[in-house]
Amino acid sequence: MDKIAVLVPCFNEAKTIKKVINDYQKYLPDAVIYVYDNNSSDDTAKIAREEGAIVRHEYQQGKGNVIRRMFREIDAEAYIMVDGDDTYPAEFAEEMVNKILERKVDMVVGDRLSSTYFTENKRLFHNFGNSIVRKTINMLFKSDIKDIMTGYRAFSYQFVKTFPVLSKGFEIETEMSIHAVDKNMLVENVIITYRDRPEGSESKLNTYSDGFKVLRTIIRLYRDYQPLHYFSIISAILVVIAAIFFVPILIGFAKTRLVQKIPTLIVCGFVVLAAIVSFFSGLILQTIQTKNKQDFELELQKLNERK
Repeated sequence: MDKIAVLVPCFNEAKTIKKVINDYQKYLPDAVIYVYDNNSSDDTAKIAREEGAIVRHEYQQGKGNVIRRMFREIDAEAYIMVDGDDTYPAEFAEEMVNKILERKVDMVVGDRLSSTYFTENKRLFHNFGNSIVRKTINMLFKSDIKDIMTGYRAFSYQFVKTFPVLSKGFEIETEMSIHAVDKNMLVENVIITYRDRPEGSESKLNTYSDGFKVLRTIIRLYRDYQPLHYFSIISAILVVIAAIFFVPILIGFAKTRLVQKIPTLIVCGFVVLAAIVSFFSGLILQTIQTKNKQDFELELQKLNERK
């Protein structure tokens, strides 16, 4: 088992990967640097190998697929995950690792949004999207993570080996954040400086399609991790819809003692039944979710014993 592992998922980062590896060799000289190449068409893998990194390959396209492979294959006491685009300075890595090794933190978040991100990043919708995602998740899950979508993080061994990677692409960071909060893991933030990509290096993140995937992931995880809240909201919406159409019928009946619009009344009844079904579905799923959390805690104990 490595003491510190630096994980660098890469796709066409030949322009920056050398500097990234050299920086982490300087600031974390005892760390083992792993570069996982995700079907690059340039010399990313060759350059990384020449600079002393351990190079491996993941042939399923997508950052989530790469991280799944990394987490399965690498054992370490502390992990640093960083993008290969040279946007995250290596000088913060030691502080992040020390929180894992000394304070037993489960996940350390490299917080860009509290420092230079909004001035360095020239893509307006990226800035807006990051703010929306952060506020939405912190509101829904009652957390205080400062930067949800940062690619600069440190992890403990127990986080890496118990995190079920489901996302295939850039929504993986959102999934990590929600998983840590839901499982009551210790999460801390480290404010880092952020620098935009150097000239000639292009972002692989599509503002609109990947942004939509992130929002869809938030909804899916809210349903999975907070089913009672999720289905209660659906139930309340259905009740309101039924009430809107039922009230005029009720007023008409009070005036004429006749039930008008009988088909509408029948539909209202079915909508209320759907609301009841939704609410009790949330109750049942919440019970299952509670049991899953209990099983997760037992799995953590077994993992620590094996370690």
